[in-house]
Amino acid sequence: MHIRSIIQEMRGDVGGVSRKGFEVRLGYGLRSRSRRVVQDRYVPVDAMEQSCWANMPPELLREVLMRIETSENAWPARRHVAACAEVCRSWREIMKEIVKTPELSGKLTFPISVKQPGPRDTLLQCFIRRDRASQTYRLYLGLTQALTDDGKFLLSARKCRRTTCTDYIISLDAGDISKGSSTYIGKLRSNFLGTKFTIYDSQPPHTGATVTKSRSTRLVSMKQVAPRVPSGNYPVARISYELNVLGSRGPRRMQCVMDAIPASSIEPGGSAPTPSEFPISNLDSLPSIPFLRSKSTRMENFSSGPLTGPKEGMLVLKNKSPRWHEQLQCWCLNFRGRVTVASVKNFQLVASPENGPAGPEHEKVILQFGKVGKDLFTMDYRYPISAFQAFAICLSSFDTKIACE
Repeated sequence: MHIRSIIQEMRGDVGGVSRKGFEVRLGYGLRSRSRRVVQDRYVPVDAMEQSCWANMPPELLREVLMRIETSENAWPARRHVAACAEVCRSWREIMKEIVKTPELSGKLTFPISVKQPGPRDTLLQCFIRRDRASQTYRLYLGLTQALTDDGKFLLSARKCRRTTCTDYIISLDAGDISKGSSTYIGKLRSNFLGTKFTIYDSQPPHTGATVTKSRSTRLVSMKQVAPRVPSGNYPVARISYELNVLGSRGPRRMQCVMDAIPASSIEPGGSAPTPSEFPISNLDSLPSIPFLRSKSTRMENFSSGPLTGPKEGMLVLKNKSPRWHEQLQCWCLNFRGRVTVASVKNFQLVASPENGPAGPEHEKVILQFGKVGKDLFTMDYRYPISAFQAFAICLSSFDTKIACE
């Protein structure tokens, strides 16, 4: 039996159990609307747990799910893996154990993958499409080596101009890009000159992370009720561009201080924070896998605060210095065919050796970004940064820089 037929049959069984449970809960209360609501609240029926598919032997279930996971290496076929994780709680727990993080597998399967570090050995190839009219940017995972494929949608961002700064709201949804949305996962904020940026995460990147202080705090997600895990804006990285007040010609110079990633992460045996799920904060949401839904009440912060220098132990990234090509009369970097159009926005980031000589780990390109068309750009990243962090860093390159150009 084909996997699609199995999944459709499972959903039919779950729907039948759900409808049956609904009829039992209503009983003779169909005449009274208020009585029906009261009975629904105090007599819950978990259709997922009553499904026959939840009672499969764990050994057989694990073998089936492992074969499905290993046989589907690329999107859109990976949607079957995600569908299996939605069947019931037992399937979900086993699938969470089987599916590896992008660091180990090099695959982006579930939405939480965009918050997890990329692969260690290779660059994960993505691209960004810009819409000038709506001031939006969309990040896609490249499915083939060609730059013309449709890709798999990952993240979207919308530019919001303010009096003293510019915000880029980042969302998991291509259409609903707002701080009040349940798909909001973070933002990028710039200063007035566009030379300093701060990346904010909607959830704490590690244990003990503190939310930024603000002069005014208000709820921005009025759709959510009874939050379990309130989330806010946690600073995870700071980006600074070197001022060019004299107007000398040359490429941009940038530095990224990754507050949430230790400098030891790029060394052999080092590790970076790897979140395993989005926080669940809606009590009335249906049971589902935590990393497929993000339901929370978020707090808006109105002050980004001053950007200070890197603290000891934090990973610092700097742009790789290009070389001047005499024949072409331009600055050049080796993007290995991933960039085809010259632009001041193009860059490659490597780890900066703050204390001591540079080693082999400081020569690896961690993030590269470049132009290939009028509104098409490539974005390739690797461990220890995530797709969300890489996307936010690339968004800073789009912003207008009054004192750098």
